[in-house]
Amino acid sequence: MALVTGASRGIGAATAVALAGLGAHLVITARTQGGLEETDDAIRSVGGTATLLPLDLREGEKIDVLGPSIYQRFGRLDVLVHCAGALGQLTPAGHISPRDWADVVAVNLSAAWRLIRCCDPILRQAPAGRAVFVTDAVARTPTAYWGALGATKAGMENLVRTWAAETATTNVRVNLFDPGAVRSKMRGAAFPGENPASLPGPEMIASALATICLPDETRHGALVSITE
Repeated sequence: MALVTGASRGIGAATAVALAGLGAHLVITARTQGGLEETDDAIRSVGGTATLLPLDLREGEKIDVLGPSIYQRFGRLDVLVHCAGALGQLTPAGHISPRDWADVVAVNLSAAWRLIRCCDPILRQAPAGRAVFVTDAVARTPTAYWGALGATKAGMENLVRTWAAETATTNVRVNLFDPGAVRSKMRGAAFPGENPASLPGPEMIASALATICLPDETRHGALVSITE
């Protein structure tokens, strides 16, 4: 049983399909019903099954019920993958609008915190609970105009590694995953002049991410890069 956020497109969708191919039933979330249905079709094409859950991660209280709802319906959760992300406007730090800041914080940082809160108890009950949070190099390399994304991803990395320290003596393994440059809608918005054909597609990244979710994964509190 695996929960994947941001599963309507990009890395989230591709990861959901990869996990389905490994035998997991998926709970997939995203804002758009149509995108989730497309991912569901792809999951079915590899013989998998999914439960679709339209969800706007900016509505934090709705995240809080995810863990209890999954446990009530399925009795377990083995894998959590937080792929959803918000870029925000690339602008000087002093020009970030309050609304834009609130949106980026909600999706990149607050959603991670709420997912940890609601999924920690049931992941601890799993024989081999696994959690992976997708991050970005800008979290570790502050870059002009990327303040909103960089700050929130840096905060998320700290939070995730703190959780990893707190689960060190359990069967849960918690890691960060940096996919590098990937062909995606967010990448296109950040680099409009870039040739998308020069980048690997999400499906090329998803298999590496899905591998970190397997029961035999031993890394914990690690930053796993696609270049490894």
